[in-house]
Amino acid sequence: MRAFWRQMRLILDMIKFEHTIFALPFALIGAILAAGRNWPSARELGWILTAMVGARSAAMSFNRLVDAPFDAQNPRTARRHIPAGLLSRTHVWTFFIASTALFFLAAWQLSPLCLWLAPIALLVICGYSYTKRFTPLCHLFLGFAIGIAPIGAWIAIRGTLDPVPLLLGAAVMLWIGGFDIIYALQDYEFDLRSPLHSLPKRLGKAGALRVSRAMHAMMLLLLVAAGVLQGLHALYFLGVAVVAALIAYEQSLVHPDDLSRVDMAFFTLNGWVSVSLLAFVLLDRVVLH
Repeated sequence: MRAFWRQMRLILDMIKFEHTIFALPFALIGAILAAGRNWPSARELGWILTAMVGARSAAMSFNRLVDAPFDAQNPRTARRHIPAGLLSRTHVWTFFIASTALFFLAAWQLSPLCLWLAPIALLVICGYSYTKRFTPLCHLFLGFAIGIAPIGAWIAIRGTLDPVPLLLGAAVMLWIGGFDIIYALQDYEFDLRSPLHSLPKRLGKAGALRVSRAMHAMMLLLLVAAGVLQGLHALYFLGVAVVAALIAYEQSLVHPDDLSRVDMAFFTLNGWVSVSLLAFVLLDRVVLH
């Protein structure tokens, strides 16, 4: 039993389980807005949370499996769990299968439509791992995969697909894609020598950062559009302003010749972006309804 829990701790560390916080608040925002003047039930929220954890765990473990040969060659990633020999591929494949089963169980519990769409969602979130092999737009594909979260949560609650969740999903796509470009700057030198693709490799560091900033500006416009279409109030738009300030600060931390604060921009501030917007959505919902 002790060996089992040790393996689980290693696996959760490998998939950076704590980073679920990036997308989870947007899934909850999608669920809250889909419920209209009501609130999602505890059961619905519980299964949405379960679906999020299962989907992300499956996607991350699959990514580590298919990227292991490249991770072993990259000095920044050579100490990851599979190339370093801390976890066997068998253990990670087992975890992937279990996570996939958890995701499908949650989708089945939410609605028949969610279950029908689950294989498509799984194909998208796992397919991201291959996109860096053939396109520098892989960052956008990652954003698209994670942008499914608010769309799926909306469908789970309302059973329909409407413009508001599509706007939220597009905003998440641009947000995630923009900061994934920042994260990819760390592998610029390795990517130049490898067959992998990225926007920093295609456009250079400065050019890639300009694209990242444009994507984040577009994300903010989409959040405003979603709030207007949903009929949200001043507190929501104050939350968007807070998000704008956080993203502006995040972008200010990174320069083409200074990547020393990438981790702060990527890990710390992006967690605050999603959590802050969720907090203001809740305030808007509680105070003004």
